[in-house]
Amino acid sequence: MSYATVMVSLAVNQANEARLQVAGELAERFEAAVIGVAAAQYAPPLYFADGAAAQRVIDEGEASVKQRLADLETQFRGATRNRGGHVEWRGAVDFPVRHILQQARCADIIVSGGRSPAFSDVFALASPKDLVMQAGRPVLVVPDGVNWLDLRSVLVAWKDTPEARRAVSDALPLLRKAKEVTVVEIVERDDDREAVTAGLSDVVGWLARQRVTATARVLEAAQGATAADQLGKVAGDVGAGLVVAGAYGHSRFREMILGGFTQYLINQSARCVLLSH
Repeated sequence: MSYATVMVSLAVNQANEARLQVAGELAERFEAAVIGVAAAQYAPPLYFADGAAAQRVIDEGEASVKQRLADLETQFRGATRNRGGHVEWRGAVDFPVRHILQQARCADIIVSGGRSPAFSDVFALASPKDLVMQAGRPVLVVPDGVNWLDLRSVLVAWKDTPEARRAVSDALPLLRKAKEVTVVEIVERDDDREAVTAGLSDVVGWLARQRVTATARVLEAAQGATAADQLGKVAGDVGAGLVVAGAYGHSRFREMILGGFTQYLINQSARCVLLSH
């Protein structure tokens, strides 16, 4: 298993340098094609003049969107020149999520930015939360402060769920290139520690048969600390440059309203995160 096509989702109203850098690195590491994708719609003001004046406002707004997309294409092509194999651009005047999800069928992995707001501008931003939930592809979330994909140490946040199993499988090409892989699970109050330990042993054994050497680490749930707090500490302890995790083990509504583990992973700014649903 490898990544033959890397897709990078660019934003019209956010910085794109970090995600472009990481997408280019992936294309080089796996000799993959790289596809840049972006979209935006002009959002007219709620109240404005009618007739010719209104049409002029709309025309100017749409022209501005097209110019921004053209600028993004130029930035994409400059960042991916001589990196990987085939390079392609797919921009459109459309709702970003709709356009990018349509293009996701030709990608093995989607690179996106982080810092996703709970309620984002659907005219200008493809939220990584929406991509993770709907794309049917792993999404690599790249914080703006990251300038390379650090695979010296990778942390797998394990919970025996379909989402986590899929994430580890989707991440195999990256895990095979990592120097160290740590698989960690937090033992919650109702968990059986012995069963958790046995499950982690199975995961580490499966990874070994996939040519990935990994170590297991079991953590007791700390009183007063969230799973996100504990994971962040372990990631710092092992120097993880990448976290691999299943997304939205609970309902999306619960995650959005109460916050949660997936939300933390998308919004943290220290390291890249590969998420699958």
